[in-house]
Amino acid sequence: IVLEALKATDMRTATILCTLLLPWCIMGQQSATDGKTVDQLLNSCLDGMHHKQVPGPEGSLYQQCTPWKDRACCRGNVTEKMHQDQLFPYNFQWHHCGQMSTECERHFLQDLCFYECSPNLGPWLVKVQMKIRNERFVNVPLCASDCNRWWQACRLDMTCSGNWGKGWNWTSGVNECPRGNQCKTFKEYFGDAISFCEKIWDGSFTVVGDTEPCMTQWFDGLNPNNAVARKRAQEIAQANTSEMSATVSYILLGVGIFLARLL
Repeated sequence: IVLEALKATDMRTATILCTLLLPWCIMGQQSATDGKTVDQLLNSCLDGMHHKQVPGPEGSLYQQCTPWKDRACCRGNVTEKMHQDQLFPYNFQWHHCGQMSTECERHFLQDLCFYECSPNLGPWLVKVQMKIRNERFVNVPLCASDCNRWWQACRLDMTCSGNWGKGWNWTSGVNECPRGNQCKTFKEYFGDAISFCEKIWDGSFTVVGDTEPCMTQWFDGLNPNNAVARKRAQEIAQANTSEMSATVSYILLGVGIFLARLL
């Protein structure tokens, strides 16, 4: 119908009509968030300094990164160096207020392995402009039990920041306490487990109950986060399709009114 209408109009009218239809043409080629399909969302890695482009098996990964070995966005040599060099890979020192306890450090290593290795973060990625990465994840649902274990391990350790994602003094090349900040316990800075998990990395996580779809930073055997990521990717695709359908209907209505005025 549209093609016949174009043939029946002059060049100026046809140009206007094509302009009206252009958003529809572009939107029709996109699927899911940022033009990615559900499968693409589930098979993409964070665009970062040491990440692979797509997840795959690694054979073996080092210590706290072991759970991700069957399908990982990290490489084995990177995970080994993470455990051996406190400043690798981003010159970020956890021990900025003295030596961190062994248990707290273990949980932060698991968190770093999650960041570097998880193949399940596609549905939560957003674009950023940073030297170390072009994407980050936000509001990933973290299981409350994971959060509580992390908090219990670290609440009495020392820090000088209530948000490790920004605000550091980097003049020496490594992160040092923000000017004017004092070293206090995590409990004094964050108060409770939920505040800690949601604020420590500037909104990367949202704490949810274990009965809801949620991510874990440590597991044995099959990756339980696969199902959580798939559910979210499908929700994004469905919402995107509904929005596109509503937009297309609006555009076609406008085209119909425009054509009616030509007759």
